[in-house]
Amino acid sequence: MNLTQLPDNPYLLLTPGPLSTSKGVKAAMLRDWCTWDNEYNDLVQVIRRKLVGLAGANHDDYTTVLMQGSGSFSVEAVVGSVVPADGKLVVLTNGAYGNRLAKMAQVLKIHTQVLDFGEVSPAEASKLQEILENDPQITHVAVVHCETTTGMLNPIDEVARVAKGAGKVLIVDAMSSFGGISIDVAGLGIDFLISSANKCIQGVPGFGFILAKTEELKKCKGQARSLSLDLYDQWETMEKHNGKWRYTSPTHVVRAFYQALAELEEEGGVEKRHVRYRENQRTLVEGMERLGFSTLLTKEWQSPIITSFYFPESPAFTFAAFYERLKKEGFVIYPGKISVADTFRIGNIGEVYPHDMKRLVQAVEQNIFW
Repeated sequence: MNLTQLPDNPYLLLTPGPLSTSKGVKAAMLRDWCTWDNEYNDLVQVIRRKLVGLAGANHDDYTTVLMQGSGSFSVEAVVGSVVPADGKLVVLTNGAYGNRLAKMAQVLKIHTQVLDFGEVSPAEASKLQEILENDPQITHVAVVHCETTTGMLNPIDEVARVAKGAGKVLIVDAMSSFGGISIDVAGLGIDFLISSANKCIQGVPGFGFILAKTEELKKCKGQARSLSLDLYDQWETMEKHNGKWRYTSPTHVVRAFYQALAELEEEGGVEKRHVRYRENQRTLVEGMERLGFSTLLTKEWQSPIITSFYFPESPAFTFAAFYERLKKEGFVIYPGKISVADTFRIGNIGEVYPHDMKRLVQAVEQNIFW
């Protein structure tokens, strides 16, 4: 099928993933693949190598593991495989995804301490420093880079400096930031970084991936708390069998992701994509503020990934009505996710450009019903 024959989506997904994808990515899923076929597994190996390259890491020091399921499956694979039975994990959290990571650890009966900064404040490395000084039993530190509950961008460079300075294993959930914001994985000493196919690389849902220090990953042999989510076994199988997954892989999704990586390169890489996302976010915020909306976060901590806005101060406003009106105009937005304020969220990532944000602002202006 010619790409021009593919129908347009009826609306843009202005969400933090799944997100709007290109026609090229959609078209890549029109072919069926065999999981045993060398052509397919060669594709997997290319993806694994390219992901290490995107992290700016050395292939001698870092490796990539792909894991079936949503991003949360990959997070749980890391948490359940990396922390040993006698280990202790501290989780820095300021939103739903940090809380989810901590809950995973608790469900897996991992000795866990939660360092909660509330919903609208960034993680503080100084507080981590205090805890590490007072508790030598802590072996692992986990933090979310971009907390999409609010759009908060946590200072992982500062957290990494403290965690690695204390000799701890560092886990970074970069689910909604990797590929859209440059992260010096090796420079920061990150041991395990987790992301997903359907975020800034602009693929579709179906698998996540873990960038890991190879030597740290090797230490995980035999300590996973799950068969399906055994990070070491998944990696060992891919290494020994040229990209073969242990269990059925999402072949169409993998092929779409390969196409998405090619399109990221065509755009100019992570730095160029970051520029576009920042411009999307700037265009959106300037337009919404002109209409009287206010952002939840200050610019200092606002990521270019997703933006939270306060509800208008009118009893006539309802998110449900606002959502339906914008959907009819061709835009799908996100409800808020915090408890301290009434908010809604608008994603700035995906196959979305500044002119789309201008159209959205126009649609909002034409649908101020309150």
